[in-house]
Amino acid sequence: MTHTNKIFLIGLLLNSILGFSQKILSKQDAVNMALKNNFDILVVNNNVEAAKNNSSIYNSGYLPTVSANGGGNYQDKSNENTFEDGSVQSNSSQTKFYSASVGVNYVLFDGLGRRYNYKKLQELYNLSEIQARQVIEATLLQLLASYYDVAMLTENKINQEQSLSISKDRSLREQYNYEFGQNTQLDVLNSEVNMNNDSIALLTISRELSNAKRDLNVILGREITADFKVDTTVNYDIHLTYNNLLNSAKINNTVLLQAEKNITMSNFDLRISKSGWMPIIGVNGSYGWNNLNINSNTSNPFSLTAQYSTGINTGLNLSWNIFDGGATKNRVDNAKIAIDNREIQKDQIALDLERNVANAWETYQNSLFILQAEQKNVDTNKRNFSRSEEQFKLGQIISVEFRLAQVNLLNAVNNYNQAKYTAKIAELKLLQLSGKVLGADY
Repeated sequence: MTHTNKIFLIGLLLNSILGFSQKILSKQDAVNMALKNNFDILVVNNNVEAAKNNSSIYNSGYLPTVSANGGGNYQDKSNENTFEDGSVQSNSSQTKFYSASVGVNYVLFDGLGRRYNYKKLQELYNLSEIQARQVIEATLLQLLASYYDVAMLTENKINQEQSLSISKDRSLREQYNYEFGQNTQLDVLNSEVNMNNDSIALLTISRELSNAKRDLNVILGREITADFKVDTTVNYDIHLTYNNLLNSAKINNTVLLQAEKNITMSNFDLRISKSGWMPIIGVNGSYGWNNLNINSNTSNPFSLTAQYSTGINTGLNLSWNIFDGGATKNRVDNAKIAIDNREIQKDQIALDLERNVANAWETYQNSLFILQAEQKNVDTNKRNFSRSEEQFKLGQIISVEFRLAQVNLLNAVNNYNQAKYTAKIAELKLLQLSGKVLGADY
């Protein structure tokens, strides 16, 4: 055994030991981790919480306003009066004044604008939940695409390692044959070139795999240097039908649901605008306390020295903007136009959705057909390589023909791997359009 082969076997052994020490990250574990740690999902969840706060009774205008006021005042004043007879009279006074009041204001009727504004806020909260679901679905699709990219590169790396092992065996065989005079040095050099090319290809795939793992870790929201293994098995949903997917898309697709919510909110905007034609009726009440103390050295026995008062004030007010120059009419007309635009947008979205489902279904079916064809191609190339290997060992074919069979097998296996994961991604995109990607069989 040559020194190079010993190093290669030691490297494979170390890779195997490290591989066993790596934790397998299942698809479901990856999904759960992303739902908990992904940055986009964290932000959109906060947006939903803010929309929930905005839709509460505290932001509706239905609750009264209560205010409290209080104050105090102190005055120290000296007066000097001079009369016609030349006499001078001086006096001084200290005045202390304290007051406090509590007031309540409440709108009894505002033309139902408050009611429809409250309903609109609740619909905005529902819309935020749909938008959050859209972000989550898009993130899961990105996550699974990245996960399957890691899985594909993992299998490609294994295939390249096997191909490199074959090239090393062939190089060793060519060296022995050259030493025994059964071939030329050109055959030895060709085998070394092929072995070096396979080594470079393996190094390239290893780098791509490391990059793909880091990309996946970013989506998972965890340390990018975390190493792991992935599950390379792929299962397809054999129960999918075009009609069921299209019907589900018309009910559950997040883009279409948002269009419907926008129509609902536009209708509320119309009713809010119409409330400008109605009067506003409000009620108010307050309780007040006042205390006045005057300390004066005046000789007038009837001068005021103290005053104390408490009382309740209530009132009812009505305001009616009978004509506002046509501003309300303009808002109502524009609100009707906005509803019409929302309806048009919904029709366009529905038509686009039907087209997208049809395109995604055809892509999925083509991907499954390509997958079957690539599987047959792998089987054919395996038989071809096995036969070529036997003939090469018997000296019935030259090394170039054997290398061609080796490369064809490697390409066939890699093409099958790509087709396998491409078909699964096509299935997930189809499920996303139909609103079924959450909880699907990943």
